[in-house]
Amino acid sequence: MPELSRFYGIIIRMYCELGPHHSPHFHAYHGDDEAVYGLDPIELLAGSLPRRQARLVEAWAELHQSELVADWGRLQAGSEPLPIDPLP
Repeated sequence: MPELSRFYGIIIRMYCELGPHHSPHFHAYHGDDEAVYGLDPIELLAGSLPRRQARLVEAWAELHQSELVADWGRLQAGSEPLPIDPLP
């Protein structure tokens, strides 16, 4: 699964998900925790992260929403996603 970004111990990945029933989303990992976030709007769909990490992921996703949507499109078309800058 392609890794899009990594910051503050958080790893952001996106899977290619075939079928029309999957809404655009990404996965965020921190330690043993995993959360799935929708892209439009940016919202938690499943799982959980510690509060601080969840806030960082949400802030990062808001800043890079258009890049996330573009990467989702690339993956669904069978192409590799582009890396996205981490939080500073």
